[in-house]
Amino acid sequence: MASAYGSDQMLGVVVGAELNGLGVARSLARAHVPVIAVDTKSVSAGMWCRHVRGHFIKSYVGKVFADEMIELAKTFSKPAFLILTDEDAVHAVSENRQALSNWFRFRMPDDDTVKMLSSKSRFHEFAQKHQFPVPRSVVLESPADVQRLAELRYPCVMKPDDKRQVLRGEKERAVRVDTLREARERAIMMLASPGGVIAQEWIEGPDSNIHFTLFYRGEGGKLVSIFTGRKVLSSPPGVGNTAICVAAPEARGALEPLTRAFVERAGFDGMGSIEYKWDDNHKQFLMVEPTVGRTDWQEEIATLSGVNIPLAAYRHEAGLPPIPDRVTKVPVAWRASFSDRAPPGLLSARMKIVDGYFRWTDPFPALQFYCVMGPLRRLKRRWKAMKAPASRQAKA
Repeated sequence: MASAYGSDQMLGVVVGAELNGLGVARSLARAHVPVIAVDTKSVSAGMWCRHVRGHFIKSYVGKVFADEMIELAKTFSKPAFLILTDEDAVHAVSENRQALSNWFRFRMPDDDTVKMLSSKSRFHEFAQKHQFPVPRSVVLESPADVQRLAELRYPCVMKPDDKRQVLRGEKERAVRVDTLREARERAIMMLASPGGVIAQEWIEGPDSNIHFTLFYRGEGGKLVSIFTGRKVLSSPPGVGNTAICVAAPEARGALEPLTRAFVERAGFDGMGSIEYKWDDNHKQFLMVEPTVGRTDWQEEIATLSGVNIPLAAYRHEAGLPPIPDRVTKVPVAWRASFSDRAPPGLLSARMKIVDGYFRWTDPFPALQFYCVMGPLRRLKRRWKAMKAPASRQAKA
């Protein structure tokens, strides 16, 4: 069957066209891989990228997603390589993998391992059982478990067990609490909606102590590509997404063997990453959480630093020979947006800062994000701020 997309080369299909997916598309485009970006919204910046052809679907969830992806795949001349950037899509692919494997090439752990690595509490239990370093934690599944918070030292950070609840606006992403009383109050609020909560002792140190190891594990357990980076800034500080990050070659010797050991023990195949934080008090790296089945928010820093993980994964699954990592002469920092500013002294004067959205050779994602969506976001914040006093007055 002739491809409706005009290429006999294996396509790269990137699911999710927010900043993460935009970076993946640009990484594949460096080697002239034809890319289709799949998203539920036309306003996603990656849908405006000159290197992609956009395709809209209704949902990233469950069988609806799988059926829509199969309909898309019927227009291809051969199975395409599937790269996920969305959490819901990971679970949809995992749960419908048999049907989707007839139409796409992808690799991920078995479904129980996907669920284990996606659950903060199950990941923590697995890491403890196999003696991987993790912060001291307690799992809260009901209000009766709130008393367990007394077992921890404070401050702590409290997170929903399942990240999808954050993405759907059902729970807060992560909250730092400084006292046991504050922790109890926050836990009761978080447990009011379905799903558990994990509370972890705070790992002392600034955002620049947060590191991550990104990787792709291929056929036969081969670690196809691996990269270690470091956050410079999180937004919001301490508990948020990566705002600025750099390569961290100085941490490779400690973190990459630890990552290899974990992925082998867990049977962690395909795309993934592990976040770590250096504990200033105990002088060691602790595992914070993994990402399974998809690329991470800051994935493009690896490509900018010479380690193109999406392309290495594509070539591996296409049966093509690997390409060597590139040596970059000028150190690079990746920045999520123009509004992010590194704390003084954390970036060298010769470091090149690359904006996640803007490239001279591909300007439209930045125009969409900064010039179209930016004013709309500010207007929405002002509207919420105007409504808040009236809402509080009505409740009083």
